[in-house]
Amino acid sequence: MFLFLFAPIFFIAYFLTVRKYRNLVALIGSVLFYSWGGPAFLSTLLISLLIDWHIVNSMNKEKDKSIRMFYFLSALIMNIGLLLYFKYSNFFVENINSILIDLHIEPIKWAVVLLPIGISFIVFHKISYIIEVFRDEKKPTDKMVDYFLYILFFPMSIAGPIIKYQDISDQIKYREYRFEDIMYGSYRFSIGLFKKVWIADNVAIIADELFKVPPDSLSIGYAWIGVICYAVQIYFDFSGYADMAIGLSRIMGFKVMENFNMPYLSQNISEFWRRWHISLSSWMRNYIYIPLGGNRRSKIRSFFNLWVVFFISGIWHGANWTFVVWGVLHGILIISDKLFWLNFSKKIPKLLNILITFVFVLITWVFFRADSIGHALGYLKSMFNIFSKQSVFLTPTLYTDRSIVLIIIFSLVITFLPALNFYTYLENKSSRLLFSKYFMMPFSIFILLISIIKCVTNSFSPFIYFRF
Repeated sequence: MFLFLFAPIFFIAYFLTVRKYRNLVALIGSVLFYSWGGPAFLSTLLISLLIDWHIVNSMNKEKDKSIRMFYFLSALIMNIGLLLYFKYSNFFVENINSILIDLHIEPIKWAVVLLPIGISFIVFHKISYIIEVFRDEKKPTDKMVDYFLYILFFPMSIAGPIIKYQDISDQIKYREYRFEDIMYGSYRFSIGLFKKVWIADNVAIIADELFKVPPDSLSIGYAWIGVICYAVQIYFDFSGYADMAIGLSRIMGFKVMENFNMPYLSQNISEFWRRWHISLSSWMRNYIYIPLGGNRRSKIRSFFNLWVVFFISGIWHGANWTFVVWGVLHGILIISDKLFWLNFSKKIPKLLNILITFVFVLITWVFFRADSIGHALGYLKSMFNIFSKQSVFLTPTLYTDRSIVLIIIFSLVITFLPALNFYTYLENKSSRLLFSKYFMMPFSIFILLISIIKCVTNSFSPFIYFRF
């Protein structure tokens, strides 16, 4: 629907429209795009945007600090309330009910609240706008259309990158349109689609199959294969979406930040978070870590601030204790970096550092992927139980479709190849060719065509981060 209907019609309309009305066209397209995936939440979202825009404009005009603070807190509480209600109310009620049942008290009757698509990303964009105007870092938009576009902009509203208002506000008012940007945007979109349909969706078959197996029936080898496949899946799925979002934005004249920078080449967890989901890390640093005091306080307080950031990062990803544990583990690993690991790791070879960091990341991914804490702990036991007498679990997919094995090997090669010294030499030699118009456009068309072929022959497979 997107490739053959929405995109062609939207971009024809967008470029046939005079420049001063292109934001309106982009907004209409974004509303239609969101309506297709989340129609039930659209009216609530539009009303909240209308209220936001009026509150923030009133706050900006207000001179009295106490009234200004009232406006700020009202907008902030409203948006955090939206996130808490739609994303976490079921989680809270389920946990309260489990306690009530244990106490032999009748549980709370509760109608299950459906999770609106992209709610986490939308609310974080809204909060960015509110805070930056309150801090006088940016003026609010003069036109309601511009504010609605910032929040609903369809390449990024559902799964990011999370773009801070200050980074895109000037581009909403004015941006250049160059053929080079259209060509580069098409190239990035094609690469992203290829990552999704050829790599992520294929390795997901193995990851899903192995994570469905009861952990006590899984051999150590296949436990590691399962989590490695999931690590590959989530990276190529999420970075593929980011490539597509960045590419579509560039075609429309917007230049937005990168969201990934070869994260599995990190030599410690601190570096991993400078390379993984960069826009979320930047948002957390600007709006949570620094306001808490950052590293300007005592060492213990700085560690506490880091722990809070990663706790929030974990619960932001999903209403499940597995995500909380995932965030807390990363917080502990970050603190360990600062306590001793960053200094100690300098004595270790680069490739060994990368391997050690990757293993720690894999361990945390188990909690991210598992259905429950018990499932995660059982899976980890299978990964490290070298004395297990459990017979090897043979996954049928590895025997019925050997092409998936080749894709797994290919994905691991392109993921870790940049860690080798000769890669930099090859990249420097080939970069002029790769980004020339004589190569980029034919290559983009070829990648797009084979990805479309894969799309029409595969079953529907949504992006992983659509559920966050």
